[in-house]
Amino acid sequence: MSNKIILPLLLSLGFVGCASVPKADPQAVQQQKKIQAPQAGQAGIYVYRSNSVVGAGLKKDIWVNGECLGETARGVYFYTEVEGGKTHIVSTESEFSPNHLNVTTQSGKNYYVQQYIKPGVFVGGANVKLVDETEGQQAIEKYSLAVGGKCSKPSIQLPK
Repeated sequence: MSNKIILPLLLSLGFVGCASVPKADPQAVQQQKKIQAPQAGQAGIYVYRSNSVVGAGLKKDIWVNGECLGETARGVYFYTEVEGGKTHIVSTESEFSPNHLNVTTQSGKNYYVQQYIKPGVFVGGANVKLVDETEGQQAIEKYSLAVGGKCSKPSIQLPK
């Protein structure tokens, strides 16, 4: 086989494998899928990874305010509560540097952030975007709650 065929084949394998991360126990998942209002003075942030086949073999870190939320794979989500009435930074690792999303929260409200994989130069990159409540809730119903707290990098530098 020539290099013209082998190289693209090897590169494409990075986009079609299946990465996995530890999932929460079934009881925790069922409890979390009952979407409720966050605790008093808090806002809830759900961060989920789309179930796209692009980059399915990649795991990508997610941070909220520079703290590790966890490592994502296809079809998983995380939940965290943050102080309401403030702007929080949701970040994801990407190919060359982290991507950040500012989320200005209101107490008592849930927010939904989608992490998605996009083609990159060497490996797939990741980005995050805020989605509406309906789209976010539909995704959470289909996906699994992941065990949080483990990122490939201990921390990131937040934008100033």
